[in-house]
Amino acid sequence: MPAKIEIDPYILDTLMRDLVGHDHRPSAYLVYLALVADAVNGRSTLSHAELAGRTGLSKRAVQDALRHLAGRGLVIVTRTHRTEPAVVEPRFPWRERRGTSAG
Repeated sequence: MPAKIEIDPYILDTLMRDLVGHDHRPSAYLVYLALVADAVNGRSTLSHAELAGRTGLSKRAVQDALRHLAGRGLVIVTRTHRTEPAVVEPRFPWRERRGTSAG
């Protein structure tokens, strides 16, 4: 049985409506969920192909979703070399505004 993860209620109650309903970017929501689930020590090293496989999206849709999430301040993407997978850090700005840990 796969490991269980705890999802912040804000992700289900507010962020889903914001990304899917307001921004019309359901792919960004799926990618964000996959990154949060994969993040070890707050970071994920999934490639675009791996994210595509986990979400059922195309690699292009994953790239667009990551760009949108970065623009919204929901992820920080760091790339050490062009050919290496990026390190993606999911962000939790609502926690930072409330003054709680972003872990």
